[in-house]
Amino acid sequence: MHEKERRMKIGFIGLGVMGQPMAGHLLQAGHAVSTCVNRTPVSDRLRQQGIAVLETPRAVAQASEVVIAMLPDTPDVGRVLLGAEGVIEGAAPGTLVIDMSSIDPIATRQYAAAFRERGCDYLDAPVSGGQVGAEAASLTVMVGGTRDAYERALPLLRLMGKNITLVGDSGAGQCCKIANQIIVASNIAAVAEALVFATKAGCDPAKVREALMGGFAASRVLEVHGNKMIGRTFEPGFRVRLHQKDLGLALDAARHLGVSLPGAAMCQQLFNGAKANGMADSDHSSLVTELERMAAITIAKE
Repeated sequence: MHEKERRMKIGFIGLGVMGQPMAGHLLQAGHAVSTCVNRTPVSDRLRQQGIAVLETPRAVAQASEVVIAMLPDTPDVGRVLLGAEGVIEGAAPGTLVIDMSSIDPIATRQYAAAFRERGCDYLDAPVSGGQVGAEAASLTVMVGGTRDAYERALPLLRLMGKNITLVGDSGAGQCCKIANQIIVASNIAAVAEALVFATKAGCDPAKVREALMGGFAASRVLEVHGNKMIGRTFEPGFRVRLHQKDLGLALDAARHLGVSLPGAAMCQQLFNGAKANGMADSDHSSLVTELERMAAITIAKE
């Protein structure tokens, strides 16, 4: 390995749909990776690749020079990083902590301050790209923190993502991710509305999507999520409940900032309905089911 790509001791906590392939890329690159059992069991594939399974986040931190977290929500990150037997109890001065979860920017700044008081570097580095991007190592990574910490983390981030940007100081990465989730939710809702409308009007939604992909309405959401809506393939790449959580962060931050987010609020209500109707762990493209209920019609290929 080149010096910048030397074998490193990395802790990776949070091996869900996204975390499993992300940790796998680090192992494949030759790094020594350890974890601890959280909510999701460690896959046989990661065990075969040589991941070490320790008892606690503290033990993971003690064994690592870099600790990465990829967890569902703000309380999960707080518990793993700062709770009893947490990362902060085992992190030596100089440890780099990278939180790749999507959480509250205000809490992020508090976590960063706590680690910096102990002489550790801290980055918030949430991602976009879903399970497909995690598996392909093509994630977009939005980073908040110091330039020095960013440069130190960059060789590892490049193993998991392609579009990697230092957005600003601590919390800036999380703010950028919230903006991303507002845009994605609005696009999913727009695609769902368009396909429901076309179906109700007697058109083949698959043909409508095909035609729209050649025009100004073309988008990644229309391409991927529109296809999921038509094919009824709602296995999660990104779950409804997680996008609902992210929009909750957006609306909470908007109240704090005195900003109106009417589109995000509307999308949140659609996600609330989808969750209430049993879609909490389905892909966020299943937002279409709420619009289908309102129109008394189901999109499907003919």
